[in-house]
Amino acid sequence: MFRVLVAVVLLVPSAALAQKPTREQKVLEDRKKVEAEGFWIYNDLAKGYAEARKSGKPMLVVLRCIPCEECVKLDDELMNQDPVIRPLLDQFVCVRVVGTNGLELKQFQFDTDQSFAVFLLNADGTVYGRFGTRSHRTNWVGDVSIPGLANALTGALEIHKNYPENKKALEGKQGKPLEFRSPELYPSLKERFTNKLDYEGNVVRSCIHCHQIGDARRDFYRQQKKAIPESLLFTYPHPKSIGLILDPKERAKVLEVKSGSLAEKAGLKSRDVIRRMNDQPLLSIADVQWVLEAMPSHGGTITLAIQRCTKEVELSLLLPDGWRRAGDISWRASTWGLRRMTTGGMVLEELPQEDRARFKANLRVKSVGQYGAHAAAKNAGFRAGDLIVSMDGSDSFQTESDWIYHAANKCFPGLKVEVEILRNGKKIKLNLPMQN
Repeated sequence: MFRVLVAVVLLVPSAALAQKPTREQKVLEDRKKVEAEGFWIYNDLAKGYAEARKSGKPMLVVLRCIPCEECVKLDDELMNQDPVIRPLLDQFVCVRVVGTNGLELKQFQFDTDQSFAVFLLNADGTVYGRFGTRSHRTNWVGDVSIPGLANALTGALEIHKNYPENKKALEGKQGKPLEFRSPELYPSLKERFTNKLDYEGNVVRSCIHCHQIGDARRDFYRQQKKAIPESLLFTYPHPKSIGLILDPKERAKVLEVKSGSLAEKAGLKSRDVIRRMNDQPLLSIADVQWVLEAMPSHGGTITLAIQRCTKEVELSLLLPDGWRRAGDISWRASTWGLRRMTTGGMVLEELPQEDRARFKANLRVKSVGQYGAHAAAKNAGFRAGDLIVSMDGSDSFQTESDWIYHAANKCFPGLKVEVEILRNGKKIKLNLPMQN
C-alpha cells in the first residue's frame, strides 16, 4: 500500500502540488463530506441528545478539533475504516464536535493536551466512559487501538443495557464545575472567541482548540499571581506515572508493573484485569486516567476490583502526597506555555548521572526560544548548553518538571529570579524574568 501511495505522489504534476488546499478549505470540505454522508451528526450536541432520547440509543461524542490533521487521521483510522467498529457505531447516536466553542465544561472534561477524545454517554448526560489517551506528542502506539475502541464501545453498550439500575456506580464519572462554564468565558479567550464557529468568516481562526482550554485555565491563575494548582500542571496522570502499563487493546488489562512503583506496592500483577476503580466500571485507559485525575494531589486511596485468573481480588492503591509530580509533562503541548511563564522559553534537559556528580548540576539548557515572550531567557543572557547550578536559591531541581512546578507556585509574574549557571567552567549568575 505504501509503495502505491508513493507512486501516486510521484505522478502528481508539480502544478497540482502547488494548489494544495488551505486549512480553511480542508475544514469546509470536511464538514461538507460528513454532512453529505449523513452518518455523523456534525457539531450539533443538542440534535444528538434529541436523537438519543427519541431512539433510546446511547450517545458517542467525538471531540475532534479543527483543523488538526493528526487528529483527523486518527479519527478516520479508528472510526470509519474498521469492519468491527462500524457495526458497533450503528448502535449509537454518533456526534462529531469539531470545536470546543460553547462546550459545557462540567459535562465534557478530558485531557486537553490531546485533540481526539471520545465520550460514551446516556441521553440524560450520564457518562458511561471515555476513550482516548496520549503519553507522547505524536506517537499514539501504546495508548489507543482499534480493538481497544471496540472493547470500549461494547462495554458502553453493556452499561446502557443495565441503565438506570447501575446509575449510582456511574456517579464518579461525572465532572464537577470548573472555573467557567465554557471555554470562551475564560479571560484569555473572551475577547478573541465566541460560543460558535464562524462559518461565514474564518472558521479556522474562530475555533477554540482543545489545548487552549488547559492554557486558559492555567493563565487564569497566573494572571492573578496565584499558584497554578498541581492538578493543572500534572493533569490527567497517565497510568505509567504510577508504574502501570496497560494493554491498549483491552479495557484495563495489565501488561507490566514497574518494579518499586506505586502499582507494585498495591499488589497489582501482570495479566490482572482491573474491573473497577473506586467502584467505577472501566472501559479504557482513559477511564483509569479519569479516576486518577479525580484524586487529590496530596494523596489518597483508590479501591481496585481485580480479576486475576478465575479469582476476584480487592486491592488498595495508596497515593502519597505529591504523587502527581512523578508524571512526565515535557511531551505536552501545554508545556510550551508553561515554559513561557517559568523558564523564559528555555527547554531544559536532564544531565546524565555521571555528569551531575562531575559538574554539580542536574539540568542543561537544551534550547533557548528566539521570539516574543519565549525569548525572555535569551534576552537575559542564557544560551543553549548552559548547565543549571541553582534557581531561586535551590539546587534540588532534578527535572524540568521540578523547575516548572516550583516557578508556577512560588515565582510570580514581574519577579526576576536569580539563576546560577555553569558555562565553559565558569559560574555566572543571571536574572530570569517570570512572565504571564
